[in-house]
Amino acid sequence: MTEQSARLRIGIQFLLAVLITGAIYFFTSSAIHGQTAKSPAAADLVKDGQLIDIASPKYTALFDELISNYQFTRQELTALFSGLTIHRKVLVLMDKQWEAKPYYKYWPIFINRSVISKGKKKLQEHKALFDRIEKEIGVEREIITAIWAIESKFGTHKGSFNVFRTLNTLFDAYPRRSDFFREELIQFLLLCRDNKIDPRRITGSYAGAFGQTQFISSSYRKYAVDFDQNGIKDIFHSTDDVLASIANYLHSFGWRFGETLYQPLGRKLYSESLNKTFEEGRSSTISWTEIVQSQKIDIPRPYNDSPLTIVGLERSPFKGGGMDYFAGYPNFQAITEWNHSNRYAMAVSQLAENLRK
Repeated sequence: MTEQSARLRIGIQFLLAVLITGAIYFFTSSAIHGQTAKSPAAADLVKDGQLIDIASPKYTALFDELISNYQFTRQELTALFSGLTIHRKVLVLMDKQWEAKPYYKYWPIFINRSVISKGKKKLQEHKALFDRIEKEIGVEREIITAIWAIESKFGTHKGSFNVFRTLNTLFDAYPRRSDFFREELIQFLLLCRDNKIDPRRITGSYAGAFGQTQFISSSYRKYAVDFDQNGIKDIFHSTDDVLASIANYLHSFGWRFGETLYQPLGRKLYSESLNKTFEEGRSSTISWTEIVQSQKIDIPRPYNDSPLTIVGLERSPFKGGGMDYFAGYPNFQAITEWNHSNRYAMAVSQLAENLRK
């Protein structure tokens, strides 16, 4: 090998070493800062106030469906949708929902002396109404009141986001659930037409829920009831309709009056099947028999031997950390049909317990 060839080889080796070192640094640094594993958030891809393109293929298809299936006119749709803009804060909040908090930080938001005191006053104030709801629909008043408290602070906080703009923002700029919010937008337009409401005037939550019940549009159309029998399903102003609609929702998902909500299982699960059920989430269930045998615990047998879910909730690090585990009975599961978070369902359950005291 000539001296020139040797120098060339050494130079190539050095260059390769630099490139490899740089690549290792880049990928290591990116991993540390989450740049390779995490795609951009929806809010990072838009600007607040950005005009929504209603001439885009997705909006053209939406308009065609509204015209052919629901008898809207192109003229009224163009007038209604023109000038819509992105509300970026909606996208930010969608990725920072309260249910993502660990339970020891989540429950104090809703279960405190003030809420309990107000809840007990509401139970007395509307006693006759609750008597009628329990008799006709079969859902306990404390559960209804707990949901009312958590959703809208007994009707005092219904949300300040324009629902029409919110639903369009989520349909247009929140890819992960765009199809879901497309359907909610359709349902919203239908309920507004049915009730002769201007879609642009309703305010609600950053997720498109509205009224004292904080129903999304499809839930309103399925579960809202006219309990005061005035011809309007009014979840904004009618306490009768609000409370009966909450009860009707739970009843529709199999609520049974007086049945167990949940039972504690301890701080550890003692079988692979229980751990697997917990890890798979609310859609996975296990038999009462297997829970009793694995945990060596005596808990009430569920009605009709219905399967149970396994719920794990985070303990405060000041109380030893780790998890507390529970068996979620069918009534608990009905609450998770309202809101899919086990944290939410437990907060409702425990607030209701405090209202009974």
